[in-house]
This record gives sequence, C-alpha cells and structure tokens, in this order.
Amino acid sequence: MSDPTSGSLTTSPNEQPGLVADAAPAPEAPAPQRDKPRGLLGDAWYDLRRKPLFWISASFIVLFLLMAIVPQLFTSVDPTDSDLGRSLEGPAGQGWFGYDIQGQDIYARTIHGARASIVVAVTATLGTVFLGSLVGVIAGYWGGWLDALLSRLADVFFGIPFVLGAIVILFTFNTPGGRRGEFKIMMLVIIALITLVWPVSMRIMRSSVLATKQADYILAARALGASNSRIIFKHLIPNCLAPVLVYATILVGAFIGAEATLSFLGVGLQSPVVSWGVIINESQNYLRVAPYWLLFPAAFLVTAVLSFVMLGEAVREALDPKLR
Repeated sequence: MSDPTSGSLTTSPNEQPGLVADAAPAPEAPAPQRDKPRGLLGDAWYDLRRKPLFWISASFIVLFLLMAIVPQLFTSVDPTDSDLGRSLEGPAGQGWFGYDIQGQDIYARTIHGARASIVVAVTATLGTVFLGSLVGVIAGYWGGWLDALLSRLADVFFGIPFVLGAIVILFTFNTPGGRRGEFKIMMLVIIALITLVWPVSMRIMRSSVLATKQADYILAARALGASNSRIIFKHLIPNCLAPVLVYATILVGAFIGAEATLSFLGVGLQSPVVSWGVIINESQNYLRVAPYWLLFPAAFLVTAVLSFVMLGEAVREALDPKLR
C-alpha cells in the first residue's frame, strides 16, 4: 500500500530541506591586486628609500643646499663685515666659530662660503657630464676613425696631472692686476675643472654605448627604419645614463674638494669670493694662534664631500642589479 504523503515529502536531489532554492549566491572574494611593474628608476627609488645611508647623506646635502640658496636662514651677519677690535677672538656667544685676523665672523663666512663651493662644483659637474657624454655617444655609436680620433684626444687630456694642469690653465687666463668680478673668477675655475675631467665621463658613456648599441631593441629600431637621431635620443641615451648619473653624484663631492685644493694653493677662487677653500687658504698662517679658523670650514668641507660620495655609492648600489 502506497504512502499518501510520500509525494509531498519528496525533494529533488539538488535541494536540501530547510533551504530556499532561489537564495542569492555568496559574494566572491575580491581578487588580490598585483603590484604594477616598476621601471629602472622605480626599482632604484624602492631600494634607496630603505637605506639609512641614503637618508643621512641626502639630509646633509639638503642642509648644504639651503645654506647656499638661502644663507639668511642661518645667519644675518654680513660675511665681509670687519672689525679689527675683535681680531682673532675665539668662539664665543656672539661669534660661534670665532673671528679671523680682520675681525670677520667665521661662522657667517662659513655659511656664505657654501654658495661658491657648491655652485662651482655643480656647474662644473653639469658641464663635465654634458661634454663627456656628448663625445662618448658620438665616439661609441659611430665608431671607426671618429672613435679613434676622439679617444686619442681624450687620452691627451686624461694624461695631464690635475693639479699641474689646473695651475697652468688658471695662471694662463688670470690677468694680473685689476679688479676681477666674482663671476669671472668662478668661471675660470669651472672651465679648468671641465677641461681636465671630461675624459672620464666620456669613457664611461662610450663603454656604455658600445655595450648597448648591439641590444635587440636597438637592432629592431634600426631595422624598422628609425633615424640615427631617434635611436640615440629615444633608445640609446636613456638606457646609458645610469652609470653617468652615479659618476655625476660622486663628481660633485670631488669637485668641492678640488675647488678647495686649488683655492688653498692660491690659484682657485680668490677674494672677493667667499668659499670654504678661500677661508682655509686665509687661515694657513694662523694655525697656532687660531686653529678654529681652519677647523670649522674644513669640517663643513669634509662633511659635504662625504655626503655626496655616500649618496653616489647608494645610487650606484640601487641602479646596479648585480648589487641588489
């Protein structure tokens, strides 16, 4: 005998008792977002911001740049203001770094001296990198007799001792007597630095171009009919700048030290220009009676050079994939 209630209790195999058949499906979990691929500069910045060495050196560099651009933030004293009544007074409350033989505030001169030192170093670096990179691209890309000629020309300048060459150039173009402006004095030092150092950046760019011009994307662009100018500016130079940028960062610190060396020898920046090298040169005859005259500007000079060198080292590690 059949059960009269069996029809009402029967359920389909896809249904479960107590559940509504048309219930809304559970929302799907959002797919995890993938990080966008970073380029060379993006990877470099990602590595740099995790390095304490980068932040320390960058902080000092920003401080020195502020001293060069807006020295009034640090002192309101005129660096050329003289008072023989306070000649060779030691560090005190009014003169934190003491006074020189003419009664000028050494702290104010040290702050204002950052401008000439950094302007000379940065301008000479830009000129050196531009000239050397231009010659390096021409020599590396076209090759042949042009490469040989430019390479031998660079060897001639590369073989000149730096200090001797700078002395010869500065003594040759310095007109004896007469009052020279600050711009002319600084430009002579900048030209001397560029003339003697450009072969190094030329060699760096030339080697980078020689290694890059045989890459697949360069050959593909040439096969598609791209002009030489498009290949150079669109494909070659952007992929060859990394080693030159690293060298330029270190070169700023080297040029700060080079300017101070030439000024200490009496052939670099001279009065009325105020720079760290000029202050150190003026203090050399008073080291026993006023050692602070040399100590404070030399400390600023060493810190600036080390800051740029450390920044360049951090940038080199970030841009070189072999060191990651």
